[in-house]
Amino acid sequence: MPQKPIVYDAPIPLPRATTVEAIQAEILERLIYSIGKDPIVARPHDWLAATILTVRDRVMDRWMESSRETWRLSQKRVYYLSLEFLIGRLMRDAMSNVGLIEPVRDALKNLNVDLGELVNLEPDAALGNGGLGRLAACFLESMSSVNIPAYGYGIRYVHGLFRQEMSEGWQVELPEEWLTHGNPWEFERRESAYEIGFGGSVEPVTDPDGTERQEWRPNDHVMAVAFDTPIVGWRGARVNTLRLWSAQPIDPILLDKFNSGDHIGALEESARAEAITRVLYPADSTAAGQELRLRQEFFFSSASLQDIIRRHIQHFGDLDSLPDKVAIQLNDTHPAISICEMMRILLDIHGLEWDHAWKLSRGFSATPITPCCPRHWKAGRWLSWSGCCRDICRSSTPSMRRC
Repeated sequence: MPQKPIVYDAPIPLPRATTVEAIQAEILERLIYSIGKDPIVARPHDWLAATILTVRDRVMDRWMESSRETWRLSQKRVYYLSLEFLIGRLMRDAMSNVGLIEPVRDALKNLNVDLGELVNLEPDAALGNGGLGRLAACFLESMSSVNIPAYGYGIRYVHGLFRQEMSEGWQVELPEEWLTHGNPWEFERRESAYEIGFGGSVEPVTDPDGTERQEWRPNDHVMAVAFDTPIVGWRGARVNTLRLWSAQPIDPILLDKFNSGDHIGALEESARAEAITRVLYPADSTAAGQELRLRQEFFFSSASLQDIIRRHIQHFGDLDSLPDKVAIQLNDTHPAISICEMMRILLDIHGLEWDHAWKLSRGFSATPITPCCPRHWKAGRWLSWSGCCRDICRSSTPSMRRC
């Protein structure tokens, strides 16, 4: 369904007050009306959720204004694609950046609750395992701080960086479960869902005007659904968006299989789709692990590019100004397939000619490249899974036969 044009003068509520009294009253309201708990029996995690929602409301005012300003001024956006975003705990960071630590501390103290205790209860969104993920998170927050319109794109891993425990003198790795009780900072965007294909073949197709072209026909599909988190800059200068993709099946259950008694097999498609965003960096010592990593990289790259192009067309009406209004930064080799996927989207979905699409696809830059896993896997694994990208390049124009 085509999206409606942006209405710039839509009504907005008055900004939330930041006095101790206002924050204290809203924490109580949130506790009762959003969390559903009486203050008499509320546990620390209930107070944490109510406090996060209260702080989040004050962030929302700045988030909405940042987005409106970008649309009103037709500003250029930076899109940062990274397989990792080590954002950690957000409440203390958000309170610090919008100057709310002391008002919130005093409001909770009046309610006989200790802020320091709540901060340590917040789950750690460990969506990275080291420098690469922390770099991405810092870049995104820094762009908010210096007032650069930006989006971060990544994967909403159900289990991020593993947690460690000691058992009989040995270190054991256990799943990290930051989403077990939900994430009060995120917003599901059901309207931003894209179909992602895998495998299949590239077949020649003849258009009505007699032109022959190559068309990819995947044999496996999943849906990429967006979840947005506000990322606050220092002193609230700007609030940018971290958009994480969750993989969901086209058909969550195969009823014919279920009704025939194959209750586990009926959920196979669902499990296969959800595996894409289940774990950060699945082991790649097997062929199945290598394929899953490739699926993760293509999945979030394709969803992000489809989203970028959709937003650009919604705002500007066509793609000619894409290089002037869009800058795409690739964090290491993981999203490198984005360049080929951008060409495929422009050629297959938007019907552009090769030279025109190639001209529009030059808005990419990348952080220093490291010797990541895909560069060390056997070529057959890559080619058997992504032959469609190779065939598109080789068959579209003789100048690309070196691909």
